[in-house]
Parts: sequence; C-alpha cells; structure tokens
Amino acid sequence: MTIRPKLGWVALGVVACAHAPVQPPVPRTTGSLARLDPLTTMLDSAIGARAATGGVVAVSWRGSRFIYGTGRLALDDPRRPDGHSVYDLASLTKVIATTTLAMQAVEEGRLDLDQPVQRYLPQFRGPGKERVTVRHLLTHSSGLRADSPLWRQTPNADSALRFVNHLPLDTVPGARMVYSDMGAIVLGEVVERVLGGRLDRLAQSRIFAPLGMTSTRFRPPPSWIPRIAATEYDTAWRKRIVRGEVHDEKSAWLGGVAGHAGLFGSALDLLTFGEWLLGRVTSNAGRAAEFVRRQELPPGSTRALGWDTPAPGSSAGTLLDPGSFGHTGFTGTSLWIDPSRDLVIVLLTNRVNPTRNNPRISPLRIAIADRVMRLLAPEMRR
Repeated sequence: MTIRPKLGWVALGVVACAHAPVQPPVPRTTGSLARLDPLTTMLDSAIGARAATGGVVAVSWRGSRFIYGTGRLALDDPRRPDGHSVYDLASLTKVIATTTLAMQAVEEGRLDLDQPVQRYLPQFRGPGKERVTVRHLLTHSSGLRADSPLWRQTPNADSALRFVNHLPLDTVPGARMVYSDMGAIVLGEVVERVLGGRLDRLAQSRIFAPLGMTSTRFRPPPSWIPRIAATEYDTAWRKRIVRGEVHDEKSAWLGGVAGHAGLFGSALDLLTFGEWLLGRVTSNAGRAAEFVRRQELPPGSTRALGWDTPAPGSSAGTLLDPGSFGHTGFTGTSLWIDPSRDLVIVLLTNRVNPTRNNPRISPLRIAIADRVMRLLAPEMRR
C-alpha cells in the first residue's frame, strides 16, 4: 500500500476491546480515488475565500479513501491540517455519540423509543411532558425550545441540568419539528441513566475504542492542542480564542460533556465511524436501518432518529440518494453517508475562527457533496 503526502487512501487502524459492543469494519484498502483530485482546488479556493481558516475533506467509496487538508489550524498557527488534525465536531456529537449510544441501548433492550422520557429520567417534569417520548427527542419534535443561554441563567452544571429538565414545552409533543439542543441534552441524560455511566466514558468504551478512533473524544487533553483547530473568540464569558475546549457555550458550562456538543475528532476517525455505520445499515444489522430512516414525525419532517436526510438546500447537496443520512456541526463540520453508493463524505472546518459571523460554509458543503458525486458518476454507472 502506498500513501501520497496529501491524497490517497489509508488502511483502518483497529483497536481490540474485550467488552466492545460494536465490531470495527473490515479494513478496506483496494482501489484509488485519484479521480477526486479536483476537490483539492475547490477546497483551496474556498479556504482562500475565507470560508474557514482551514479544512479537511475526506471521502470513502468502495474500499478506497481520499483525504485532503488545506489552510491552517488557526489564524496564528500556520500548520496545515490533515487527516489526523482534530476539529471541534459541534453537533456531530448528537449523532456520533448520543444517537449511536441510544441505538445500542435500544438494541440491548434497555431503551424503548416510544416510552415516555419520564420513565428513564423522572426529573424531566412539567405540564404535558409526560407525553414526550424518546422518539420525540431523537426527531426534534418533543416541543422543547431550540436553545437557552445556560451560562447566564444558572450558576453551575448541576443547576443547568435541573433548569433544562424543568423547561416548559413550547408546543404539543409531535406537532412540530424544532431543532433542539435542549432535547439533545435531555437525551444525553437518558442515555447515561439507561447505560449506567457518563456520556464521554460510554462513548469511549462502546464506540471509539472498539473502532480504533484514537483521535476522537470529549475533553481532549492538553497534549492534543498542537493538532486541534482553533475556533471562536468567545464573547459570551470566556473572553478569549477557544482552542482545545468545546466551542459551544452550553456544553462548556456543563463541563464539556453533553448530548448536543463537546466531541472532538479527526477526518480519519469520522471515515472509520461512517464506514462502520454504513456496513451496519447495508447489512441490516441491529436497529441501524431504522435509525437512519426518515420518521415523518411530524409529517413532512426530514428527520430520522438523530440523523437528518436530504432535502432541498441542505448540506447533502442535490445528488445524494434520498436514502442518505447525515448531520452538520455549527463549527463548520458535516458528515453524509449514502448507503446505495457505499459512500461517506466528511468535511471538517473551523469556519468560526475567529468569529461565527461567517456564512460561507453552507454553499461549500453543498458544492463538496455535489462535486464528489459528479466526479464519481462515471464509475458509479459501471
């Protein structure tokens, strides 16, 4: 196997885990994705136009991998990112950690999607909240509000969780889809209760260690900082550039471990995760296919269980199969998986460095997904 300096495919690293509830994908190292080389110019141009300080695009298709990084890790750090560089994954936390753990809990019979949240989390209280189910949390149809500035409303993490659990509903459960960090925080608590551990430790022992995802974790250690991309100058309360700790203020207030944000990871690790989940979906293993299927809750919503599905104007672009699934992260990250084409597309950027007032990532996500599809189209027809 050969590895080119900037592009190419890399065999999966697999770490054994004696009590791992997941099995890593079989290493796939055949073929070449040199046909994706034009992506390098596209990403170079986008970074040059300040869509982000730096970024990495990574693709897995039919046993081959393509990885390319460009730009810099921070405005004051000229090191070029690559497949091993670590990014704040933001809301990819919801699917890679929280949703995957929920899926495992369902497969193990510890969690029922259609049971009330209160069955697992009694402190989730308030008028009408006895009707909120786990499925509602996963489809963002619980009736909970989208967001709340916990760092201004509560004195510490424990009181912040109590605050979230006592939030009143804005709508009747199941009536409306509102993308909700609050719901994801509650789901993280549910997962911790039913699986018996803290979210970060559960994710490490059940997902990252078994799959050999050695560059993915909550609360990265200081030794990782030289390869972590910087994010924003936090004007809320930290009053400094954030690097090596979670960008999201709510997650930071909760100690860096929460169901909605807090995870850090590399492009190589996300390809590994995507390939593993792709294999489970295509082989119909466990409940994976159900989790990535659009739930129509409420009718017309694009949401699967935790995951999103393609829609006009979404980061999936215009050419992925309708059965694809994916998610984005506020810091400039995205992951899309197309089971019908054996395809995983990862884009990691720090578009919030040094400020979140940067809307250029949305068209870049769409352009990357569409360009990948067009470049692979001749081979896909064979």
